[in-house]
Parts: sequence; structure tokens; C-alpha cells
Amino acid sequence: MQKILVVDDDRDMRQVLAKYLLKFNYQVIEASSGKSALDILEKGEPDLILCDFKLGDMNGTALLTKIKEKYLHIPVIFITGYGDIKVAVEVMRLGAYDYVTKPLFPDEILLTIRKALKKKEAPEISAPSLLIEKNPVPQISGQYIFGNSAVFNTLLEQINRVAPTNYSVIIYGETGSGKEGIAQEIHKRSKRRNKPFVAIDCGALSKELASSELFGHEKGAFTGALFQKTGSFEVANGGTIFLDEITNLPYDVQVSLLRVVQERKMRKVGGMHDTDLDVRIIIASNERLWDSERKNITKFREDLFHRFNEFTITVPPLRERQEDIKTFADHFLHITNLELEKNIKGFTSEVEAIFHSYIWYGNLRELKNVIKRAALLTDGDLIEVRTLPFEISNFSKLQFDENLPPAETDPNALSSPVAAPEETQETLRGAGIDAEYELILSVLKKVKFNKTKAAKILNIDRKTLYNKLDQYQLLNKK
Repeated sequence: MQKILVVDDDRDMRQVLAKYLLKFNYQVIEASSGKSALDILEKGEPDLILCDFKLGDMNGTALLTKIKEKYLHIPVIFITGYGDIKVAVEVMRLGAYDYVTKPLFPDEILLTIRKALKKKEAPEISAPSLLIEKNPVPQISGQYIFGNSAVFNTLLEQINRVAPTNYSVIIYGETGSGKEGIAQEIHKRSKRRNKPFVAIDCGALSKELASSELFGHEKGAFTGALFQKTGSFEVANGGTIFLDEITNLPYDVQVSLLRVVQERKMRKVGGMHDTDLDVRIIIASNERLWDSERKNITKFREDLFHRFNEFTITVPPLRERQEDIKTFADHFLHITNLELEKNIKGFTSEVEAIFHSYIWYGNLRELKNVIKRAALLTDGDLIEVRTLPFEISNFSKLQFDENLPPAETDPNALSSPVAAPEETQETLRGAGIDAEYELILSVLKKVKFNKTKAAKILNIDRKTLYNKLDQYQLLNKK
């Protein structure tokens, strides 16, 4: 029987939740405060924690921070009022599994609990002693998967070599190539694996609040600071912090970060005292930090680069490991089948051929999203070409020449004319469609299939562009 710890200072709410969960064969333990919840955890670990965000002695942020210090693997679900949703989302970013809002709906709570417990029970395959060998079975750890190519065997060897150390690591890779997954693998294989892993997208931090997000702030430190905030570095203390797209970090915040790296101390915004830190820092970038600094492309401090540059891992783009595409595609299809409750067996041979010929500009992220879309549109056993996005299913026709003239030149010029459908070649209407289609293709090529840019150049909206592409696709199938 799975054990759920219900934390709420409202006795009636605790009893209602306990009575409901008992109907579904869950063992329920009740706690009336954050402190009593922590005392219960010392005596034995539950399978899940269901907690009200506002408690008498501490809020959800403080309680979650203490829970994750020792019990990283226990999923925590918060109950929150509608007005606290922004705060609850922040707590999720710090490690909570999910939240449900009041008024509570029993089916919603039960579904969220079952999902959390199912995810916790999902086996993680992680055999470091086998990872360096060429294994015909893909290595899966959580939601991340490693292929079987020589490139990935080298990558896995680097991960296993650096993980047990406390070295800072720089991960280079294109957008969508799986840099955060690599960082998580380093953490999971390190001595810090039972401590927090905190991932921060530096590109999403506003210039005004970046310091507060990273280092926290005291109540009243600035206008709008209505309560004390725990920063990401403090949450990650003892564990690992991952700073993605580090070049987006404001220059003045880099100065504060340099002190953290050098002295392993930090100070909250508006604070008077330093906090000692024991945290491993992993950063990621889609451009070479040393190269961009010397070329003055970005404002990233060179001294900060040298502090981080203890070990470097480069994640190869998907186009450089074609032998792994089928492995990744099968894995993403498996995940999508679970999400959609479908049982799609695989891909037609034509789809597989397209996957191997296509240049995956968005890397793993693009492949995953393409499969999710295709699976949603598939009713049979196999994913077919008709379910793929237009620019992928027609990629062999859309191969563009690297020597194409710039976009300012004649947009009707095509390096390789595309044959028009037979049924439309002999009609005036067909000729008009073909000319229009060739114009659209030439513009798409020059903007590397960015439909927003293409629509702007063609002076039409995105919806019209999609409609015209769909129209030609239908004519081509008749």
C-alpha cells in the first residue's frame, strides 16, 4: 500500500482528503504543520507528499527547500488558491511535481497523484560500467536517451569521467540538442545525486530580477519585494545548478556570479550576511564562449569563462549522428504513446527515409515535436508521411543550394525548379498555382523555412501561408 503524507493546518481538509484517498487504497499520514511534516519524514519516507501551500509556520517555498535537501526523490504536490498560482509555479520550478488549485476536484487530485507515483516508479536504466561499451540497446535515464553511435559513446565516456569530480563543466551544443539532459546525467552519476538539481534558463531571466532569481532577496529589498525569496543557488546548495544559455546573463550579474565561483559565498539582494555555498556549477551555451569574447560578439566576462572552463563537453547535433535518429524516434514515439494512450507501432519506410534525409535544424526537440504532432494525427498502427509537417515531408524537393543569392534578389529565382503536379500543368489555374508555389518555396529556402519571416517577405499572414502550402499538398496528392 502506497503511503501519502497530507500536510494542511486545516483539520477538516486533512480528514476529507484522508477519507477520499483511503477509498483508493492509499495509506494516509496527516501533518498539521511544516515542522510536524519534517518530523514525520525523519521517521520514514512516504511515497508522495500532498501539501497546502500556506501553512501556519512556513510557506510552500520554505518547506519544499527543506524537503529537497534530504528527500529529492519524493514527489511533492501543492494545494494552492487561485491567487497563489504564480508562486506555486515558482515552487514547481524549484522541484515540486505539480499543484492543484482550490476549489479542489477529487478526480483532478487523484489523477495528479497517480501520475506522480507512476513517474516515480518508472525504472531508470543507468549502468555506468556498460556505457562506454558499444551496446546495441539504447541507454535510457529518465526522459533522456543515448544513442549507439561512436559520437555518443565518446560523449558517455566524458560524462562518466567528469561526473564523480566537482569540476565545473561547460556544455556546448545547438538549441534543442539535449544540453540539459547531459547536465542531469552528470548530476545523477555524481556524489551529489541525492541533493537538488536546479536548472535555470538565463535567457528567461529579466535584467531587473536576474540577481533575485539566482541569489534571492530580503523582504523590502526593492519595490515589490513583499516577502523573502530563496534564490536558486541556495536551493541547489549541496547539489548542482545548471545555467543554460549563460551568454544571456546580464553583465552586472556576471560580476556577482564571479564572486560566487571564486569564494563559494553569496549574498541575497538587500542582505547583510553571506551564505556559504557548496554547489557544482554546470553551464551551457550554443556558441563558443572564448571565441565570442575575443570577437566581441557577446559581453561575457573572460575571467568568468576561465573559472568555468575546467571541463568541456560538446553535444553533437542530430545531423551528425544519423545512425541514432531511429533510436531517438522510437523513444519519443514510446513516450507519446503513453501520453496519448495510443499504441502506434512505428513508422512507414517512407517516413524513416525522410527522417534520415532531413536536416534537423531544431535537433532532438524538433524531432520530438514532429513525432508528437504526427502521433496525434495517426489513427492506424504506423505514422505515415501525410501526418508530417509540410517542410519535412517535402524536404527532398525543398533542398536549397548554399550558394543561393541573398533574399534581396529576385525571389522567383530557384536553384532547382520543382516539377508541378501533372494534373495542373495544362490549365491556366494550375500554372498560376505553380508560379505561386515556386515563389513561396524560394522565399522559404532563403529564410531556412522560418514561416513567420517568409510570410512577412511575401506580405501575407502566417495563416494564409499555411493554407497555400496545404492547398498545394492536396493538389500534389490527387
